[in-house]
Order: sequence, then structure tokens, then C-alpha cells
Amino acid sequence: MNQEDERRQELGIIPRFPQVIDSSMLSAFRACNYKAYLNYFEHWHSKYESVHLVAGGAFAKGVEVARKKFYEEGMNEVDSEAYGLQALIANYGQFECPPESPKSLERMSGALEYYFSIHPLGRDGMEPITLESGRRGIEFSFAEPLDLHHPVTLDPLLYSGRSDMIAHFAGAVFNVDEKTTTQLGAKWGGQWNLRSQFTSYGWAGRRVGIKMAGTIVRGISILKNKYDNAQAIVYHSDWELDRWEQLMYRQVRKMLDCWAEGLYDQDLDGSCVRAGNPFDRSTDSACNDYGGCQFREVCKAKDPYSVLEIDFARRVWDPLSHREIPIEEWEAEHYGQ
Repeated sequence: MNQEDERRQELGIIPRFPQVIDSSMLSAFRACNYKAYLNYFEHWHSKYESVHLVAGGAFAKGVEVARKKFYEEGMNEVDSEAYGLQALIANYGQFECPPESPKSLERMSGALEYYFSIHPLGRDGMEPITLESGRRGIEFSFAEPLDLHHPVTLDPLLYSGRSDMIAHFAGAVFNVDEKTTTQLGAKWGGQWNLRSQFTSYGWAGRRVGIKMAGTIVRGISILKNKYDNAQAIVYHSDWELDRWEQLMYRQVRKMLDCWAEGLYDQDLDGSCVRAGNPFDRSTDSACNDYGGCQFREVCKAKDPYSVLEIDFARRVWDPLSHREIPIEEWEAEHYGQ
């Protein structure tokens, strides 16, 4: 038993293989096995909230509520947007935006108003599909069983996701996704062409009989003195969905192998596959991508748990209910502990 195993035992941590896989988990695993392990097997999350996550989540909730009021409850455009704004404010909560960030509550509220001025409800050429249940395709959730089983419970593993909207557009059906950012440059649209998250929605749709032509990505940039918008359309062919499925299965099998061995590689030299090219170092390592991995100081410590205990807390993100739950509640529900 090594030092990490001893510390894990001392803290009463039992690494659980996840019962539900989603795109965020696979993305983390591809970037760095150890990052995915800490996040999704031991369930460590930073105690410090990210302004990007808070602001992006509040914006998404505002759009969702406005759409549901308009398309499902038949409310008029103005009132629907007002309810969406209330939802954004409630979800932003008491979070204190860092002074250097443009994603304050005031600016995010303005971003929602700007968004609906560009994409007005009922007048933007899109109409959410109607599902067999009678519900509209707003916040479309799925949990598809895989031909792989959980190593402990032996139940089929599930692949889960949640689309912002599935809608009719220009004679076809598309997944629709909103992305908030600070900058929309010339390369913004191209980054979505091979986005695994969006391909998975097409795969899931095909499994339940919803044929999607692709994904429409709507970007909203929030700066301190202006807003901007952009739109990208990514098409998904059947062979791309098949390829995604094959890759997904290989990655989940590798996750199972790592769990069985108890070994999770750290991506200290950028060796994980990026854009299909394992030799591409142009984006540096996963340690520094997207402003830096939250676990960098953990990996620098001889005793990782000395850092984890101070700066992190254990909470479980449940992809099915789309919420965080205390580790104790999750353990009791799934393992009777």
C-alpha cells in the first residue's frame, strides 16, 4: 500500500466507478486520467466557485425558463422573457463576481436581454420539436444503456446528456446549444466541428428515433462595455456518429481498466490525444488548458490529500438529476452506507 492509498484509507474514501458516464467526464478523462479520477471517482470539487460556471449556468437557466414559458405554457414573448430574467437572477444568487470579470449579474442580465433581441422567441426560425410524451424538446435529457456493465453492481452503464433544445430549423431537426464567452474571434465557429458533446446528442437522438442534421451553436460574448453574437452550424453524418460510438466505448473500457488497476496517468507532458493528433503539443498540456487545471497544486504536492482537504470538498455531480448532491447522500442512495 503506497502513501496515497494509506491517506485514502485514513480519510475513508472509497473510489467508486461512476454508474453514469457523460461528455464532461469523458472529456476530463481524455485530457488527464488523474483529473477525471479526482473529479468523478473521488468527487473532489473546488470550494471556490468559478465565475464562468456560475454565470453560464444562470444564463442557461434564464433561456430555458423563457422558452418553457413561451412554448409550453403559451405565455407571450415579453412575459416569458421576464420570467427568464427572474430565473437568471435567482440562479446567479449571492455570488460575488471578481472585479476583473465582465460576467457580473448586471452584465449577464443584459446579455439575456441582448440574446432575445437577436433570437426572439417564436420569431427566430426555430420551433422546439414535440416529443412522444407531448413535451417540447427543451432541455432534452437522455440516459442510454451501454453494452458495458458496472464492475460492482453489474448493471448496464448509462451514457447521459442534456441538450439545451432540439428544434426544427430550415426543414431539418437540429440540436441547439448556447455558449457564453468573453470573445468571439475568427476561429470561434471552427472549434465546434469535432465537439464530442454535440456528436453524442446526435448519437442519442438516433437511438430514440430523432434524426438530427447537426448542432447549431449560438455564441454570446459578454464584455464590460458591449455584447456580440455569432452562430455556427455543425453537421453530423451517420458515419461520424458511428465513429463517436466506437471511440466512446474504447474510452469507457480504458476507464474500467484504470479502475481495476487503481492507476490513473497524469498528463504532465500534453501526451493525451488532442484533435485526433497525439503528437500535437501546440495547446500545451492539460495542466494549463483553459486557464489551468484546478488540480495543479494537488499534483505538485507530495501528499495530494493535504491540498485536497484544504481547498476542495467532496460533492457528487449527478448527470441524471443535473444537480450536485452531498457525498453522504450519494453513498447512502447507491451503496447503503
